[in-house]
Amino acid sequence: MKSLHLRITGRVQGVWYRRWTATTARKLGVNGWVRNRSDGSVEAVFSGPEDKVDELLARCWQGPENAHVEHIETHLTEPVLEPGFAQRDTL
Repeated sequence: MKSLHLRITGRVQGVWYRRWTATTARKLGVNGWVRNRSDGSVEAVFSGPEDKVDELLARCWQGPENAHVEHIETHLTEPVLEPGFAQRDTL
């Protein structure tokens, strides 16, 4: 199992990045959450099998159409205990 906390910057708000992340995570069976930040970035936590978390992270560099990811900062974090993947409100 692997758990990552991410901060994604670039053109990632107003392009459906949150919804794309949640949909992609659910398809891969990754637990966690995603939310927009008031500074224009997207924040997320991914938790699940290492290969699936790594695949989701790799896909985040592309994101949905019209997104332009400039940087993804990652840190290991505590696992998400609740199953599923949620879209959270902006912080």
